[in-house]
Amino acid sequence: MALDDLSTGGRENVQHLMAAHRFRLVVDTVTHQPVLDRLVQDADTVYHLAAVVGVQAVINSPIHTIETNIMGTAAVLRACSRLRRRLVLASTSEIYGKSERVPFSEEDDRLLGPTSRSRWSYSESKAVDEFLAYAYYKEAQLPVVIVRLFNTIGPRQSGRYGMVVPRMVGQALAGQPITVYGDGRQTRCFADVRDVVRGMVALSACPGAYGQAFNLGSTREITILDLARLIKSLLDSPSEIVLVPYAEAYDDGFEDTLRRVPDVSKVSAAIGWQSTTPLEETILNVASFLRCRPGNP
Repeated sequence: MALDDLSTGGRENVQHLMAAHRFRLVVDTVTHQPVLDRLVQDADTVYHLAAVVGVQAVINSPIHTIETNIMGTAAVLRACSRLRRRLVLASTSEIYGKSERVPFSEEDDRLLGPTSRSRWSYSESKAVDEFLAYAYYKEAQLPVVIVRLFNTIGPRQSGRYGMVVPRMVGQALAGQPITVYGDGRQTRCFADVRDVVRGMVALSACPGAYGQAFNLGSTREITILDLARLIKSLLDSPSEIVLVPYAEAYDDGFEDTLRRVPDVSKVSAAIGWQSTTPLEETILNVASFLRCRPGNP
């Protein structure tokens, strides 16, 4: 079953599951404790991914970001602790902030900008989520695993909230300019959602992983400018690639992370996991999906 407020998604994303007798979609907020309790009661394992997502959404709605991320996670932890359910908590590579120590390892120090920059509110709210998870593990012996996701991509993902791959793929398919924010030299590592789900499920079933955080992501590093070039080439698109200043794309004083690369040695040692799907394959899958639903980006 799934609980979603549909704020950044839609029923169409799970339409193919609606006929399955074991699937149920409940449209509500994760902070609605009575509903959450009933759903957790019927579950063996809870995968908590309910959070504000996307740089644009974080900047535009800082109150919603902070309240949803922290209060929602607190509600999930309370329910799982009371009912003794396993929990996989989705955190983020944003935890590491603008640290220059690459690749990022789970025990690395964090480096963030000032609190006056709403850009960092997402990182801080997810850090509080992690502190809460560690506290529930230590004090209430809750079987919880934290996964720090690094740019997970795949079909059904929307580009409306700052997700770079579906946005660029949509632009390329439409023959519109492919927009690259900043100078395009910032790098990211993009992991296929199927690989990430496989890792999350395996960690949930590994008692030795409880009470720990794990990076989940690809180790293939690519600049955003090269990503735009790759998408343009793969889709044989006539689109031009255009650089857009951060101040124009977001707001004045926007700070970005120059490199974001995970060290996945810990999760590899724990469950033998690594990201195996080529970036090119995932981009083509995203494009195939968007061709069927051109209004998605």
